[in-house]
Amino acid sequence: MSFTVSQINVNGKDTAPLFKYLKSQKGGFLGDGIKWNFTKFLVDKDGKVVGRYAPTTSPLKIEVGFSSCQLHCCISLFH
Repeated sequence: MSFTVSQINVNGKDTAPLFKYLKSQKGGFLGDGIKWNFTKFLVDKDGKVVGRYAPTTSPLKIEVGFSSCQLHCCISLFH
């Protein structure tokens, strides 16, 4: 299996639509902007953003959220 990884904007005037949506649903501690690499969003099967996690949050701590919703995807970003 192979795939291409490309860079997208997560902040600013050229923010990708996906990240506009994610940030509009769950703001960050200091506003909506993504401040650092590895910010994580948890999205349920209906597309609702159920969590936004700081880069320092361990994926093992997020695992608790998996049992409380039907997980669709977890989006982690690195920029």
